[in-house]
Amino acid sequence: MEEKKTTLIYRILRWFVWLFAPKFRLSGEENLPQEPCIIVGNHSQMYGPIAGELCMPGRHEIWCAGEMMHWDEVADYAFTDFWSFKPKWTHWFFRIVSKLITPIAVCIFNNAHTIPVYHDTRLISTYRESIEKLRAGSSMVIFPEKNERYNNILYAFQDKFVDLARFYYKKTGEALCFVPLYICPKRSTLYFGEPIRFDPTAPIAAERERICRYLADSITDTAASLPLHTVVPYRNIRKRDYPKNRPIEVYVHENTVEEACG
Repeated sequence: MEEKKTTLIYRILRWFVWLFAPKFRLSGEENLPQEPCIIVGNHSQMYGPIAGELCMPGRHEIWCAGEMMHWDEVADYAFTDFWSFKPKWTHWFFRIVSKLITPIAVCIFNNAHTIPVYHDTRLISTYRESIEKLRAGSSMVIFPEKNERYNNILYAFQDKFVDLARFYYKKTGEALCFVPLYICPKRSTLYFGEPIRFDPTAPIAAERERICRYLADSITDTAASLPLHTVVPYRNIRKRDYPKNRPIEVYVHENTVEEACG
C-alpha cells in the first residue's frame, strides 16, 4: 500500500502540532496483536486524534467525523461538537472560531491518516475503505464516545463500529481483535489493555453490547488503577469541572448527570 501523499502546508502544520503537543509514552504495547486490529479509546477532546496521528505505534488509520473534511460542513459541526457546551454567553466567539478553523481542519483531516465516518448512507464507504486498509496491514483507531455519560471517566460508546468486524469477517474469514486504550494526557501516557476478539457466531446486537461493555469497562478499570489524576473528558466543558479518575461514578442516563451537577 502506497504511503499517503501530503501537502507541504499539512507537513508544516503537523510539525507545529508535534512541537507543542504532549509527548505520549506507551504502556501495554504487548497487548497489541501482531495482526491488524481495532484500537478503541477515549476521545479526551483533541488529545485522542493528536495521539492517534503522532504517537500510535504501527501502521494505522483513524476514524474521523466526515464533516471535518468538507469545507461547507466544518463550522457547524465543530461548534456543535466542540464548543456548544461552553457557557452560552461565549457562543458568539466560538462560532467565529469554528469558521476560522475551517481551512486548517480541511487541510489536516484530508492529509492525516484518517478515514471519514458518516451517519447516513455514506457509512458503507467508511466500512469499505476500512476493510481495504485492514487487509493491507493497517489497524483502525476509533474514538466512539457520544454525548451520553457512562461514568466519570467515559461517555457511552456509539456501537456501530463493531459492525466493521462483522463485515471484515464476511470478506476475509478472519475475526478481528478490539484493543481498549486509555488516553491519559495528565500522565502523558497511552495505556493499551488486553484485547477482546469478535465472535462471528453471535448475533451482531449481542456482540455490539458485549464488546462495547468490555472496552468501556477495561478503559475505566485502567484509569481507576492509576494514581489520582484529572481526566480530560469527551465534552469540552470548563476545566474546573473535569472529573478525577476515582471514585468511579456510574450514570444511567444524561439526566442523572444534570441532576448530579445541580
